[in-house]
Amino acid sequence: MPYMKNGKRDYKRERAWEKKNGDQRGKDRSERNKARRTLGLKVGDGKHADHKKELVKGGSNAKSNLRTVSAKTNLKKEAARKKAAAKKK
Repeated sequence: MPYMKNGKRDYKRERAWEKKNGDQRGKDRSERNKARRTLGLKVGDGKHADHKKELVKGGSNAKSNLRTVSAKTNLKKEAARKKAAAKKK
């Protein structure tokens, strides 16, 4: 990790770096959090917001395009998507 203090991650410095360098990670995190709020999911509940119809990356956060799935199911779907994208290249 680039920003560590006493063996722990320094999120404040990390986010400041993301903002300064125009990094996409902060924006991606914000969109994921919006999707979770739309579905009423809480932190640590073991559930993910899954996009039924994916556009280029992610999909819209309209409630009609979101569903709640287990973390395991969503991570399997993500791995399959990445594998398919790698084959296209």
